[in-house]
Amino acid sequence: MTAFDASKLIGDLEVSLDVDVLVGAYPDRDGPPGTPRAVLDTLAAHRVRAGAVASLRAALFDVRGGNDEVLGLDPPVVPVGTVDLRDPIGAVREIDRLAGLGVRAVRLFPDEQGVEAGFPSVRHVARTCAGLGLAVLTGGDVRRFWQPFAGLDATVVFLDTHFYHLGDFLVVAADEPGFHTSTRLLNSPDALETVPADRLLYGSRTPTTSRSSPCCAWRPAA
Repeated sequence: MTAFDASKLIGDLEVSLDVDVLVGAYPDRDGPPGTPRAVLDTLAAHRVRAGAVASLRAALFDVRGGNDEVLGLDPPVVPVGTVDLRDPIGAVREIDRLAGLGVRAVRLFPDEQGVEAGFPSVRHVARTCAGLGLAVLTGGDVRRFWQPFAGLDATVVFLDTHFYHLGDFLVVAADEPGFHTSTRLLNSPDALETVPADRLLYGSRTPTTSRSSPCCAWRPAA
């Protein structure tokens, strides 16, 4: 199947920031190269001026090494730290280190790390980030993962909000001014128009693939 070319439709449109960008690779998945150069070339080809970049290496097996790799990348990379939710003590130690280095956002990978929203580690990390004024970019089902961040005056971007669950996001976000959602799985015009503009952030999950529901085939990230 030939990929659809939307360049004639979007004209001169540019994206100032993609909040969902990864470097590295999942060892159990095929996909395009996740090298920093390949990722930045993909963003540039789609007229994305900057990317909030996190490390799969940090998420999967080497927290500090992966974070240091991202910190060493040049603009248009906006470095995002990653922690291991399976190690709450080490996670807070790494958050303190990252904050001291000027990092302003932390990304959580609960699905990849086998962590559930009700685990104490998630609330512990959420409180730490909120206390330091760090934004959190988190995966996971928004219907559960909103809870550890509730009442903390936290800035959170839910990266995996599916359009089937958009109503749940809107309900909880009404009481949480810092809650935002990515566009990645809001794959209908009605869904995008339903979210207030100040709560909606562009996210592509470049360069990996994703599927919007179990019945859908793997599709390249936009």
